[in-house]
Parts: sequence; C-alpha cells; structure tokens
Amino acid sequence: MKQSDIKFAILPILFGFFVMGFVDVVGISTNYVKHDFGLSDTLANLIPMMVFLWFAVFSIPAGMLMGRIGRRNTVAVSLGITIVAMLLPLFFYDFTSVLLAFALLGIGNTILQVSLNPMVASVVSPGKVTSVLTLGQFLKAVSSFLGPLIAGAAASFWGDWKLIFAVYAATTLLSLVWLLVGVHEEGKKTVQTSTFATVCSLFKDRYIGMLFLGILFIVGIDVGLNTTVPKLLIEKTGMSVSEAGLGSSLYFSARTIGAFIGAFLLARIASDRFMQCCMGIAVIGFVLLLMADSLLWISILVVIVGLACSNVFSIIFSYALQHLPERDNEISALMIMGVSGGALITPLMGVLSDALGQVAGLSLLLLCLLYLGWISFRLQKRKKNV
Repeated sequence: MKQSDIKFAILPILFGFFVMGFVDVVGISTNYVKHDFGLSDTLANLIPMMVFLWFAVFSIPAGMLMGRIGRRNTVAVSLGITIVAMLLPLFFYDFTSVLLAFALLGIGNTILQVSLNPMVASVVSPGKVTSVLTLGQFLKAVSSFLGPLIAGAAASFWGDWKLIFAVYAATTLLSLVWLLVGVHEEGKKTVQTSTFATVCSLFKDRYIGMLFLGILFIVGIDVGLNTTVPKLLIEKTGMSVSEAGLGSSLYFSARTIGAFIGAFLLARIASDRFMQCCMGIAVIGFVLLLMADSLLWISILVVIVGLACSNVFSIIFSYALQHLPERDNEISALMIMGVSGGALITPLMGVLSDALGQVAGLSLLLLCLLYLGWISFRLQKRKKNV
C-alpha cells in the first residue's frame, strides 16, 4: 500500500477502535434496565453476560472468517451487526429484546476486536504497530468514558436514556461507510489457517494459559466495576440511577488517562515492573474502596483503581504475542476469547451481591487483582531466567 494511502486508511481504522468502546455501554445500561423492569442483581447481570459470553464462542470463528474474506470485510461485517444491535432497543423495548440486542452487540464486538487489531499491522510499518495499537486503545477508552455521559444526557434532556442507541447506530454507520471508502486493500494477507483444534492446542502451553486467565480476569474487573460502582454509589450514598451512572464515567476516565500516560511510561520502564507497581496500588486501593462509605472517598479510590488497571490488558497481550510470534493470529483469537471473563465474573458477583450486598460482590474482583499481581511476578521471574 502506498504511503499516501496508508495515511488515509489508518483514520477509519482508528475510528473503528472508538466504535469498539461502545460495548462498555452495557454497564450503565444494566442499571437503567434493572430500574425500568424491577430486576434483581442476579437477573440484571445476565445483560453483561449476554455481551461477553460471545467472546468465548465467536473469537475463533471470527479468526477463521478473517482468513477467508479478509480483514476489511470482516470489520465491515462486525460494524453491520453492531448497527442492528443498536437499533433493536429503539423499536422493541422489553427484557427479551434487550438481551438479544446485547447478544448481537457482543457478537459484533468480538468480530471487531479479532479483526481490527491485526488490520493495523497490515497498513503500518512494524515499528509503528505498537504505538498505533496504543492510540487505538486510548480511543476505545475515550468512547467507554463518554457512554454513561451520553446516556445521562439522553435521560435528562431528551427524557429517554435509550436514545444513546440512536447516537451509537449513527456513529457506527459512519464508521462503516468510512471504512468501505477509505480502506481499499490489505497490505498483507493472513497466512495462518486456524481451526478450533490448533487454537485450543495453545492451552497446553502453561505460560499462554496463565496469560489467558490474566486477560479473562482484567476484563472481568473492568466489567464488574463498570456495572457495580453505580450500584455501590446508590447503596452507600443514596444517589439516583442517572447520577450514580457517573461512577462508570469516573472509572473509564481514569482508565483513559492511565492509557495515555502508560504509553509514555512503558517506553521507559520494563512492563513487568510497571505491572507489579500498578497491581500493588490497585490491591491497596481496592481494599480501601470496600471500606469507603462517602462519595468523595469512593470517587478517589475508583480513580486510583482505574489508573492502576488501565494498561494491564495491553501488557499481557503483548507478552502473549512475543511468546510465539509465528502463531500470532491464533494467539490473538485466544486472547480475545479471554474477554469472555466479563460473562463469567459478573453473574457470580450478582449472586454474591443479592445475598450479601455490593461489597461482597466486589470482593470477588479483589481475588482477580491478586492473581494479576502474581502474574506480574511470574513475568519478571521468567525474564530473569531467560
């Protein structure tokens, strides 16, 4: 691809990362749906489960589809599915249609994440891939941060929080058109032929298995906090649903800032040491969050935890790709499959929250943070041995 074409093509690809962040609307949406239909925590947490379950089911098929129709067309398919998902609650609003809409959102986002990351590598030079992917994650974080704000504005000024889906549908349509117009070819074709058997065989490697669980847990932490922080604010401070939704924006704003800062720090600090420091801060901050009972301290500690967790996904992902670079497509599909952690952890949190309160549900996330801290020490020990 010509240099001028690359400069033009990278913009719609980066915009795809912004659309990728739409999946995090599940957090604030869960609280609105719970309020609208009078659901229990256990039943309400089926909504994020319907989103992230599909990362376990469709990651490998998405990689296989990408090998057949190409990365650009695979991204286009994912955007089309996302548009349908966004339109559904606008026309049919009951609990069943909401579950279906978020299931489609999860399927579309799975395909998007599997195909968009390697698409970057097809249009930029190898030396710039990491920086562009970091920028993409920053844009995704910005999108996640804006979601609760848009939902709150729609509820306050337009009288219907669901109008956020109209905004998302229009934005996704713009992304689809821009992609089809701006990206005409892929710099290199996929050469790996992946199957369920070849991808699952990677679990025989204990190192890959450890990193897979790391991805699963960090996503579970993100989704769990996104979903539970507003509930915690409602329970401990008596805030309304629309006001408590700002708790999700606070967390994602911290992650956005953390991703931006991390892009510079990780260029100067070893990623294993950086992760150790972050996990230590996150564990301490999280323990204090469980004990906090005022709006000020809950807000401060949510920000601290968000900053500390903001770069864990990219660090673990990069270590996995570096371990077996010749199987990067399969490893990418496997790691994205780990995003299903959001589907596994939030229902367990809902059961604990219904039985013992929101603090008990959040305690499950503390165990995930402790495991991530253990991974950071394993990464440093492995580097010393090598």
